[in-house]
Amino acid sequence: MKLPCLVVALCFGVGVMAGKYSREFNEPKTSGSDGQPVEFRIAKLSQVWEKAKRMQLSPVRQAELHSDLKIQEKDELQWKKLKVEGLDENGEKEAQLRRNFNVILAKYGMDGKRDTRSLESNSLKDHDTKEGDIFDDPRLDKLWNKAKSSGKFSNEELLSLKREFQHHKDKIHEYTILIDTVSRTEEIHKNVISPLEGDAKEHVLHQKHTDLKQKMRDLNQGFERLRKLSHEGFTEDSEFREPRVIELWEAAKRANLSEDELDSLKEELRHFETKVEKHSHYQEQLELSHQKLLHVESLGDKEHIKRNQEKYNTLAEKTREMGYKVKRD
Repeated sequence: MKLPCLVVALCFGVGVMAGKYSREFNEPKTSGSDGQPVEFRIAKLSQVWEKAKRMQLSPVRQAELHSDLKIQEKDELQWKKLKVEGLDENGEKEAQLRRNFNVILAKYGMDGKRDTRSLESNSLKDHDTKEGDIFDDPRLDKLWNKAKSSGKFSNEELLSLKREFQHHKDKIHEYTILIDTVSRTEEIHKNVISPLEGDAKEHVLHQKHTDLKQKMRDLNQGFERLRKLSHEGFTEDSEFREPRVIELWEAAKRANLSEDELDSLKEELRHFETKVEKHSHYQEQLELSHQKLLHVESLGDKEHIKRNQEKYNTLAEKTREMGYKVKRD
């Protein structure tokens, strides 16, 4: 059973289409010019993936991009079927896909703009964060410094709290990207002839701004939870440990759900949390494997390099697969 749409909507969706890719690169393909299988059926996604492999993305960020592209591919292939059946007449789904793709490009610094976020930034490094590091938001910094000096938290609880702060910081970053991509999309619509006219165009624009307002409400609710948590500490009866899962559970409790629905959702969220934890474990092992591989390569032992490369490739594939499952759910 999938998580209810009402709750899943809180998870930041990724996936959509950039104008610089021509129509020929949107067509599904199963093999490259050399006859070898390609990573993605849609060629423009393969282009992005090949470019990413040439960039200095950390192994974890690269695995995350792969998962995002897989979700995007699934959504675009589904949309093609809807279009054939005439079920996207106002172009709303197509516009959403385009925004999602632009978000992916911006998120990984592939949209031609300078990405101010460190490419090596990921939640695995929380425990290595130096004393002077900040969350790039004055409100978050103030809350964190108060919580850290309050004496209410054990070392383990501080690590958990810091993961929640980092998760909120990532959501702010993603929201900023989304605002930028929506603004650029609207600017394009003003300067070119759009296939959407009249009521259909107004409906799409209204939906975009509705989505932005909902994400802002989610950010405000998330900050309020951090504020309360920083002042009161963790409760012993806390249902979950992972920030994303806690956020979903808090949203579910605010929704108009029956006790049976909440119990059912709680069980689903427990399974989801297990996947998230497993994904985090693979991410950490992948990062460690990458560091070991770099060390082995510096020694020049070909046999040793081969064994470590095989282990690294296996971990990378498992991390991608688990990342896809987490984002899909």
